[in-house]
Amino acid sequence: MAEVMKTFRSPSRHGYAVEISPFFATRLACATSQYYGIAGCGTLFVLEQSEVGISLLRSFDWNDGLFDVTWSENNEHVLVTGAGDGSLQIWDTANPQGPLQVLKEHTQEVYSVDWSQTRVETLVVSGSWDHTAKVWDPERARCLCSLRGHEGVIYSTVWSPHIPGCFASASGDGTLRVWDVKAGTSRLIVPAHKAEILSCDWCKYDQNVIVTGAVDCSLRVWDLRNMRQPVSELLGHSYAIRRVKFSPFKMTVLASCSYDFTVRFWDYSKDLPLLGTLEHHTEFVCGVDFNLHVPNQVVDCAWDETVKIYTPPCLAALKHSTP
Repeated sequence: MAEVMKTFRSPSRHGYAVEISPFFATRLACATSQYYGIAGCGTLFVLEQSEVGISLLRSFDWNDGLFDVTWSENNEHVLVTGAGDGSLQIWDTANPQGPLQVLKEHTQEVYSVDWSQTRVETLVVSGSWDHTAKVWDPERARCLCSLRGHEGVIYSTVWSPHIPGCFASASGDGTLRVWDVKAGTSRLIVPAHKAEILSCDWCKYDQNVIVTGAVDCSLRVWDLRNMRQPVSELLGHSYAIRRVKFSPFKMTVLASCSYDFTVRFWDYSKDLPLLGTLEHHTEFVCGVDFNLHVPNQVVDCAWDETVKIYTPPCLAALKHSTP
């Protein structure tokens, strides 16, 4: 039997991104903006889930909208957000006074932040409307390099979970790029969609597989060893796909959320890849994440001022086994 859906309401704050802690199964963070991110301030909500619901653990305000959030991989109290004023904020849940550091080198909105996962390094990557991706050392609070190449807004930057110093970016120029930080250049450029790409994510079990989601309403799964055509194209959304995320428990399963108010679950290895569709929001769904600790538990956030935690029936029916 599927668990009961839990809901947290963030009055006058519209959800842009949500992520569950890599340390605690019950802790999550949501980056939000006032006035749909067009104007006003932003709030970072740090939340705790229990068997009966979701409670507020801590909230942090910033003077511009917050568009993305990432947890530290080596300190359970630390998070990083990206803001509309071009800055990144480093927060400590044990320190309610404000950000530990503010990193400001981007000249336009920071739309994506991600903390490296390989444990070999401690790095944050950010993507911005200024067409650059920047790699930061959060412990020394400085930018290590600025990477240029995209000809449009960078909407998504995600570290490889397998290869140190390697991240992917998705852009309004319709390309997916894979970057080598040491070389300071993109080693792969994939013309992935004939539309703006708003999100990308790496497969957790295969270092060569990436998924992209775009304004053309399609998801495309790519094998970086042969990029002439996608491994799979997933169709079903009726508006732009805002975020995509691979399951940490099953190699070919992924989630997508969209401006069509839905969250969809897919298994790209199947002839009929759409596993299920949930329409439990009344506005754009902008953030989605899988719980690393609880198989098939999902969290999402939307412009309807809610965060929801649940186990989709279509995933609950799957075996939990990993490849």
